Amino acid sequence: MAIRFDVLTLFPGIFDGFLQEALLAKAIAKRLIAVHRWDIREWTVDKHAKVDDRPYGGGAGMVIGCQPAFDAVEAVRRLAEPGELIALSPQGERLTQGMVERLARIPRLILLCGRYEGYDERIYDGLRPRLLSIGDYICNGGEVPAMVLIDAVARLIPGVLGDERSALEDSFSRPGWMEYPQYTRPPVFRGMQVPPVLLGGDHGAIERWRAERAHQRSLRLNVKGNDDDPPADGKS
Repeated sequence: MAIRFDVLTLFPGIFDGFLQEALLAKAIAKRLIAVHRWDIREWTVDKHAKVDDRPYGGGAGMVIGCQPAFDAVEAVRRLAEPGELIALSPQGERLTQGMVERLARIPRLILLCGRYEGYDERIYDGLRPRLLSIGDYICNGGEVPAMVLIDAVARLIPGVLGDERSALEDSFSRPGWMEYPQYTRPPVFRGMQVPPVLLGGDHGAIERWRAERAHQRSLRLNVKGNDDDPPADGKS
């Protein structure tokens, strides 16, 4: 199944290198995925191509206005089959591997990238995008989060990785589960040796060793995650 991404942004050139290298470039060439970039400025009616203005009530920064965003999204939506509109925002629900797997089954994803102080709230109220966040931190805009989403979703499309087992064995392919350690040649480097079980050819022993190491890594991750959680009362 091919998937189409439509990215609405003020800076489409940011995606140039990202889309022209490695697996994504090959996937695009094979028509397994398609990525269309749209400059929101093309839809503004302002004679100076302005898309933002000062926020009502005062405050720092500028806010992207309703007119160019509404017109851009509505025009792009009409170009192909209906898809899911997603706004990359730190206020959104956290992007997880399970969510990525669900998004990979949707034929078209329309990604709205914010900038400056964000969008006029009426854009969210009127267009009703799904808000997604890649983590509890702030990026300069939605372009890098959009790249993360595209990269994570695209690798689940059959044919993109070549070996479909790679995606199935990845960390987070099962909730809370980390991948086992990997090694390659040479068997010894600077005194560090590949675990002998991986060199012995006993596939049953190898699978047991991998399962045990994955389990150990997963336990460490879960303990660390619990330690990092804030206290219930919100105090540090």
